[in-house]
Amino acid sequence: MKLPIRHDYPLRPHNTFGIDAKAHAYLQVTSADMLPHVRNSEALAGLPRLVLGGGSNILLTKDFSGLVLHMCSQGIDVVGEDDDSTYVRAAAGENWHRFVQWTLERGLGGLENLSLIPGSVGAAPIQNIGAYGVEVRDCFFELTAFDFESGEIIRLDKAICAFGYRDSIFKHALRERAVILDVTFALPKRWKPNLRYADVEREIAARGIASPTPRDVSDAVIAIRTRKLPDPSVVGNAGSFFKNPVVSSRQCDALSERYPQLVSYPQPDGSFKLAAGWLIDQCGWKGKSLGAAGVYERQALVLVNRGGASGQEIAQLAARIQADVKERFGVVLEPEPVFI
Repeated sequence: MKLPIRHDYPLRPHNTFGIDAKAHAYLQVTSADMLPHVRNSEALAGLPRLVLGGGSNILLTKDFSGLVLHMCSQGIDVVGEDDDSTYVRAAAGENWHRFVQWTLERGLGGLENLSLIPGSVGAAPIQNIGAYGVEVRDCFFELTAFDFESGEIIRLDKAICAFGYRDSIFKHALRERAVILDVTFALPKRWKPNLRYADVEREIAARGIASPTPRDVSDAVIAIRTRKLPDPSVVGNAGSFFKNPVVSSRQCDALSERYPQLVSYPQPDGSFKLAAGWLIDQCGWKGKSLGAAGVYERQALVLVNRGGASGQEIAQLAARIQADVKERFGVVLEPEPVFI
């Protein structure tokens, strides 16, 4: 197979920050059959690889000197069911939000709280994306991936994926080794709405809905996200830029004494998750800019490209914010996007 490799390929259309950067080599992957040829290509041997989905979780700080594998495979199917679940498989290149809407159109609940999250299906397990009380792992069943080390297609269940808070095996043992091909979800037949986040509960109540359907919850989440977060097609951004930091109960208590309005959420292990956006806001960063890199006016957790910002400028802004939060609260903020 002759691979349609492109060189010095512009990546600006393929990252939601809208950063101008180029890839030394670029391949649009539409079929798993292409990957063994990539692995065996002498011309591509030794090149670093970057697997790209929707480009919503990366910050390009420079040109990429290796090969970008842009996962563009398509396809969604119901592949089985049992007494508890309906199993739906989606190709890695499918747009995440379109996939969620596809499930809702067929009356399948479970993913509605994850509506309007940018990115692709294949990228979702890597980050274990989450919002409004739900994470990908909650409905995850299994996935298949191409292993560049063995040259084989492997199947991974939930346990092997080792999901954590914005974390998975693909950030560790399988980083730069495996490429996700498709993901299968187990969507519950006995569905119940997840309204434990106050914003969602209030939105549902404001709409006068007593018994919400999955579609109702999705519509509420879409409305909330639209009000709070900028559209990447209008203002370059990667959504929430920092993870919500997790601290011990002792540290949380000490901070609460100094800052009674501290926003925190108890975790099952006794630790507390702090609202990174609140910490950043208290440091005065909301709405501020350093050059063309800025902090969104409606949500301090979102860094934006106001037009023409470089990846380095975004990274410098992030570092300034991290330093201020560390100095004031003694808390280290960890970025969600991968810096390239």
